[in-house]
Amino acid sequence: MNTNDFKIFEAVAAHGSFTKAAEATFTVQSNVTARIKSLEEEFQVSLFNRTSRRVELTAAGETLMHYCKQIGQLIEEAKRELSGTEQLIGHLKIGCIETTMALKVPELMKRFNQDYPDIELEFKSAMSPDLIQDVMNYKLDAAFITTPVTLPDLEQKLIKKEQLVIVCSDQYAGLNEIVNDHQLSIIVFEQGCVYRSRLESWLSYQGIINYKSTVVNSLEGIINFVEAGLAITILPLELIEQYYPNRKLKTFSIGKELGNATTLMIYRKSRKQDRVLKAFTEIY
Repeated sequence: MNTNDFKIFEAVAAHGSFTKAAEATFTVQSNVTARIKSLEEEFQVSLFNRTSRRVELTAAGETLMHYCKQIGQLIEEAKRELSGTEQLIGHLKIGCIETTMALKVPELMKRFNQDYPDIELEFKSAMSPDLIQDVMNYKLDAAFITTPVTLPDLEQKLIKKEQLVIVCSDQYAGLNEIVNDHQLSIIVFEQGCVYRSRLESWLSYQGIINYKSTVVNSLEGIINFVEAGLAITILPLELIEQYYPNRKLKTFSIGKELGNATTLMIYRKSRKQDRVLKAFTEIY
C-alpha cells in the first residue's frame, strides 16, 4: 500500500467508474482493479458497491475516504514544512449552480488566486440536489447551493441573500399581460432548480395551469429565449442588472415569500481542519 493507491481509490470514488478512474490517473483499468483489491485485502473490507452502471462507496469506503483526505492534507503540510514556506498548496473541486457560476465564480477566483496562488480550483456546474450528493460522496470539496440542508454530516454557511424576479421580454407591458397570456411559455433549468420551482409556484398562485415548459441548461440560452419573447423565466435581479442591463428585458417583483432566496456554501463537517478547504470557506 502506498499513497498512489489512495489517489486511485479517490479517483474511483470521484468518477464512479474503474475505467474513468484509470483515464484520470493515467493508468490502465487492470491496475486500478488490482490496487483497489489490494486496499480491500489490506483493510479486510469492501470499499465499493459495484453494479453494472455505477461504482459507489460502501460505509467502510466512506470511512477510508475521510482518512484519505487527512493523509493528503498531512502530506501537503509536510511539503510546506520541509520547504520552509507557509504558502498553502493544494487542489479543490467546487460545485455551483449555473447562476452562481456566472455571478460569483470570476470574482471569487480573482480574490482567491491573489491570496492563494498555489491552490488550484476546479468548478462543476449542476443542480443543487446533485451538488449535495457529490459533496456527501466526496466528489466535491464544497458547493454553492440554493437549498438549505439538514444532513448531519454537512456544514452550511450563508453566503448571500438575493431577490428573484420574473424576467420577460420588454414586449410585455406588465404582470397582468403575462398572467392573461393564453399561450404562455416558460423557459427553465431542469428539475431540481429552485428557480424553476419558484416560477411554477408563482404560476400556481396566479391560477395558471396551462403553460408550455422548455428546459435549457444554459443561462445564456434562457436569456436569449426570453429576450426573443418566446418565454418568461425567473432569475436573480442582480444577475440581470449586472450582466444583462442592455438587453431587451423587463423584470417584475413577485413578493417576499417567493422572491427571497439564499445562496449557501456546504462542505463535510469532517473536513473542518483541512487548511486548504478552510482557506476557501473563509474567503467570504
